[in-house]
Amino acid sequence: MSQEFKNHDMTMMFAIHDALRRELERIARITARVDEDPRHVLSTAVGWELFKKFLTIHHTSEDVTVWPVMHRALAGRPDELALLDAMEAEHAVIDPLLADIDAALADRDSGLERLGGLTDRLYTGLRGHLGHEERDALHLMDITMTAQEWAAFSTEQRARVGDDSRRYLPWLLDDMDVTRLTGILHKMPEQLRTAYETEWRAAYEALDLWGAKAGSAAR
Repeated sequence: MSQEFKNHDMTMMFAIHDALRRELERIARITARVDEDPRHVLSTAVGWELFKKFLTIHHTSEDVTVWPVMHRALAGRPDELALLDAMEAEHAVIDPLLADIDAALADRDSGLERLGGLTDRLYTGLRGHLGHEERDALHLMDITMTAQEWAAFSTEQRARVGDDSRRYLPWLLDDMDVTRLTGILHKMPEQLRTAYETEWRAAYEALDLWGAKAGSAAR
């Protein structure tokens, strides 16, 4: 995280972005496999379902609590509004793309032929969006949104995660380097940190996220 933010803590924003990039790499490795049909692996993978769920929660939370607030605050500033429009447009292509991938996974006839191209588009499009947001939009969020508005975004995201916190937090922290992991856990309420350390992490690690064979390849 090379940028400096004066008003809001972007730690968790970068954490979820990096978690999404991590999962994109795993999905790319699975779809590149030649020893097993990737349609079977992805369509039955807990990891694919968690990726879709947490990606959708993150983007929907931004769509509901970030972009509308910023549109109002930046009225009359065409360059900044164009950036917000670009962010929303990049979001808008993701859900249909996920649906197209699921359709390809269910298609026994021509699904395999389409799957590689679709997952390539997801990899390129989502990584491009995350990088674009980090380069240009996060700074604008930092200087535009009030503390209350930024807190509302975090609250919205937590509410949408809901009871899935027991999976979301280990998913978010999966494969994170120790120094960064320790810093994030240190900022969390003790009850949440204890639940992660004593129950949630072990339960998550016991999941067969990408299938018994794909697990080692995906990691």
